[in-house]
Amino acid sequence: MGGVAVDVDTGGVKAPDGGWGWAVLAGCFVITGFSYAFPKAISVFFKELIREFGVGYSDTAWISSILLAMLYGTGPLCSVLVNRFGCRPVMMVGGLFASLGMILASFSTSIIHIYLCIGVITGLGLALNFQPSLIMLNRYFSEKRPLANGLSAAGSPVALCCLSPLGQLLQDHYGWRGGFLILGGILLNCCVCGALMKPLVGPKTLKAKDLEQDNKDETQKKKKPKAKLLDFSVFKDCGFVIYTVSASIMVLGLFVPPVFVVSYAKELGNEDTKSALLLTILGFIDIFARPTCGVIAGLKWVRPRCVYLLSFAMLFNGITDLVGSQAKDYVSLVVFCIFFGISYGMVGALQFEVLMAIVGTEKFSSAIGLVLLMEAIAVLVGPPGAGRLLDATKNYMWVFLLAGSEVVLSAVVLATCNFLFISNKSSAPADKLDNITATDNANTELCSKPAEMNDEEEKGEREELEKETKKEEVINELKDEEETDRKKVAEVRPESVTVDSQEVERFLKEPQPNGDMANNPETCL
Repeated sequence: MGGVAVDVDTGGVKAPDGGWGWAVLAGCFVITGFSYAFPKAISVFFKELIREFGVGYSDTAWISSILLAMLYGTGPLCSVLVNRFGCRPVMMVGGLFASLGMILASFSTSIIHIYLCIGVITGLGLALNFQPSLIMLNRYFSEKRPLANGLSAAGSPVALCCLSPLGQLLQDHYGWRGGFLILGGILLNCCVCGALMKPLVGPKTLKAKDLEQDNKDETQKKKKPKAKLLDFSVFKDCGFVIYTVSASIMVLGLFVPPVFVVSYAKELGNEDTKSALLLTILGFIDIFARPTCGVIAGLKWVRPRCVYLLSFAMLFNGITDLVGSQAKDYVSLVVFCIFFGISYGMVGALQFEVLMAIVGTEKFSSAIGLVLLMEAIAVLVGPPGAGRLLDATKNYMWVFLLAGSEVVLSAVVLATCNFLFISNKSSAPADKLDNITATDNANTELCSKPAEMNDEEEKGEREELEKETKKEEVINELKDEEETDRKKVAEVRPESVTVDSQEVERFLKEPQPNGDMANNPETCL
């Protein structure tokens, strides 16, 4: 893979928190919108597909299910590819796959072809874009990362508000085949977003470049340990295990209300247009909730406790579902959608921010792939399970009660386990810290921190310490090499000689053994 810039290891380069990072954020905004909104926006073509192929609604619903399963379930595969080739080439190939799937789907002759083209090929392409974009966002932002995550997450409701009307418009003018073809062209923008993901490389001085060129052959001989394509050591982190379990439980019920709220409104006797307006209200609130929550999460006092803010958002969302199950009229459902949009936006803005804080930058590419794989199982179980409950009870109240209970349980698991196992674990070895002898100032400062700091603060300190240590090592190496060059030059160039003027005069006055050299030039021969 000659010429591929592999950006797995940033070499301790500090996140710029701006600059080109804003271009990366814009690309992540678009990719997040496509990834989350496309499976929902494609549903506007379902009626035409039912008429074309003579299938039922449940058969067409599998298109979105397979697409979501590919988006979540291929997480480990994306992690391996990113760790092997870097984010930019993986995203550009993913953009080609996403576009190719929609273009091929426009020539389909059966519903099975739609499953393979849109569900598998386009789903894989979106997955190859979504995960690397989050990884690059994590590398370009550190201090402003909560805000960046909130802004990028806002791409989902914005894209949903745009893609759904656009899909309906394309279907009315060009049919479902023409609509698929045009949407395939639109998905080529994923390649443009992938091109924005420039690897983060630290600035090199002219001296450093010269030294690197001189020692190129010597560096190639040294064997470097291969980076792990999929780092399973994240499971040794108690915080990661707790997050994965709670996130999997949450996904069981998180996506259920948006799927059933329109049908719920129709069941209460409301018109189709009026019922569909509920999703518009939900999405509009979601657009503003995500960036706002990102700003709040970035506050100095809130950020170290971001995991508890996520727990609150999950609890808020679950309670909203429980209360919404008692809605009896349209106004009640509007109020439900407002509060659900706020809580849903908070969860969307915080879930990956918390994961980044737990595992750190180096292991995030592997961690997010494993988390998405676990969530893929829950995505396939949650909505279909709620549908079976609806078929059995014929009452939407039980569907919303089940979804709310699952989300509330996930919030309790995350907050309680984090408090019991993470906080207590960090405060337990407080007595042992006094016996540790620090080898440098950075380690001394780290050991003198209060024992009550939570796991996220400790990980942040370790990350900063590693970065500073790497910088000092590079600086020391450059200084040593410069000193060596000076010594080499000194050995070649004779040092300046200091001569006493009185000694010179005395030497000239004393008679020479061979006579005056000035008067007898022959003596010099």
